Amino acid sequence: MMQETSLALALSTLSFMMAVIWGGPLIRLLRYLKIGKLIRIEGPDSHVTKMGTPTMGGVMIVLPVTLITVLLNAASLLGVDVLGQSVLVPLLVMLIYMLLGMIDDWEGIRGARRGLGMRARTKFALQVAFAIGIAFALRNYLHVPEMYWPSVTEPFELGGWYIPIAVFIIVGMSNAVNLTDGLDGLAGLISATAFTAYGGIALLQGQVFIARFCFTIVGAIFGFLWFNVHPAELFMGDAGSLSLGATLGVIALMTGQWLLLPIVAIIPVSVTLSVILQVAYFKLTKGKRLFKMAPLHHHFELLGWSETQVVQRFWLVSLLFAMLGIALALV
Repeated sequence: MMQETSLALALSTLSFMMAVIWGGPLIRLLRYLKIGKLIRIEGPDSHVTKMGTPTMGGVMIVLPVTLITVLLNAASLLGVDVLGQSVLVPLLVMLIYMLLGMIDDWEGIRGARRGLGMRARTKFALQVAFAIGIAFALRNYLHVPEMYWPSVTEPFELGGWYIPIAVFIIVGMSNAVNLTDGLDGLAGLISATAFTAYGGIALLQGQVFIARFCFTIVGAIFGFLWFNVHPAELFMGDAGSLSLGATLGVIALMTGQWLLLPIVAIIPVSVTLSVILQVAYFKLTKGKRLFKMAPLHHHFELLGWSETQVVQRFWLVSLLFAMLGIALALV
């Protein structure tokens, strides 16, 4: 166990260094290409100063993870068993959803739907289509455990329910992290915490390749956060949030501990519920609001919390619930 943990942490450090090293040139390139964030008019007034900040920063996370994973899998051909083929599925998920997010970011900045991005129905349909293929690969190619129940050692078989549940988890987490990406450092800290938790769960299960992949992602996210902490020099964009969310969902499915996802990812789940409740309450009451603003982090901003306070307090809650999730996985 100690050896596996040491290598996982070493990969995390390597991916962090790679992300930090090429972060500066990426920011300069994005500025040169004028790929800057457009801020919603209806958002908090304090966010107006963020107009034009380079976005699509998720590329800074995905590329180091991809490079390390591909090189280590290539090393396995030489007999060095560092990362197994099981990580190729979540890596493919990360790349596919990053590309989808990049298209959405580009459409919103320089495309025909400037300020809006890709049509919601189109994006959702593509997310679902990709998720269906991924769910089939998880069940029929990787033969992942379909569901673990706390205190029960053997996984449950879900039969025909597995595919729709897996699709819901992948698409749901992809959009949940996307909704969480509204404050400097928030989505990055929350995602890194969740991947750390599932990396720990994978280690406990003996899925060392998945654990190493998770910690490689964590290191790359930390490298991104070097430039994303308040005041942010770079935003994650849909290129990062969609890919991180979908990959987190897939990792949860691969461990079979996806029932713990609402606990480990308490903040993205709560943020998503706040949007759903706000819209439903607005329609039922014909114009009244349940929160001052949705998603949830903007509600607390309008209550008077500073952006840094919201991020730090949300992260503390996320950290506590991630530890609870690991504890439940040990039951």
